[in-house]
Formats: sequence, structure tokens, C-alpha cells
Amino acid sequence: MQFQIDSMTCGGCVRSVTKAIQALDATAQVSADIPAHTVQVQTTATPAAVVTALEEAGYPAKVL
Repeated sequence: MQFQIDSMTCGGCVRSVTKAIQALDATAQVSADIPAHTVQVQTTATPAAVVTALEEAGYPAKVL
């Protein structure tokens, strides 16, 4: 699944986003595209759960 995260602008943001997603699913794979402000996620978590985790981490996201 892919998410748009407009506030993700640097490597530190990517680490925070990855940490938030992996807190839900430790085996999740996260691939970020900083210029496009998107992340591709392979996880067993639901899209809604990922969005909630990202919002709680300070990174509002929407499913693409």
C-alpha cells in the first residue's frame, strides 16, 4: 500500500515514519520517496491502522 505524507521532508522524517509503522508490524517493509512525499509499505496492518499510527507520530497521511 502507498501513502502520501506531505510533512515527510528528510531522512529523519523517514526514520520516524518507519519506526511508527514498524511499531504496528515489526516485519513491515517501508520504502520512502522523499521528493514525492510518499511511502510504499508492505505490512499485515490495515491501511487505517497505518494512517492512525502515522498521525499519532505527527505525520498525517492519506492512502493513495
